[in-house]
Amino acid sequence: MQAEAILGAVGISQMVVRPGDTALAHGSGDMPILSSSFLITLMESACNSAIAEFLDNGETTTLTGMELKIHDALGIGSEIQGSATCVSYEEGVLTFACEIHDGARLIAASVMHRALVERVTFLARTAALLLTSEGK
Repeated sequence: MQAEAILGAVGISQMVVRPGDTALAHGSGDMPILSSSFLITLMESACNSAIAEFLDNGETTTLTGMELKIHDALGIGSEIQGSATCVSYEEGVLTFACEIHDGARLIAASVMHRALVERVTFLARTAALLLTSEGK
């Protein structure tokens, strides 16, 4: 990874809220508002967009932790934009400041931590853990 250039990298992502994106549709609530899982997904997409050009071949990141604050709800048809700025890189962990807006209105904000991993090794370890757990 090009660690020296990654600080300050910004990525964006966008979506329009559809009926299938709601808490009601996902079973995480009983109202037709955007499911919180989509807020996280939109922020993760922005993080990936921010750093894609800085990763070496075979590298990727995976979410390891986050702090999320939801300020407002969104209904079906809302057009929203997520942004992520890489604010630090220490010991293999990237930290991002993320926000989601509906126009000028702040909907959610988070700090996301993503571990830098080598894709093949990570997937092999995941498969080995699955095989180990199935053998019990």
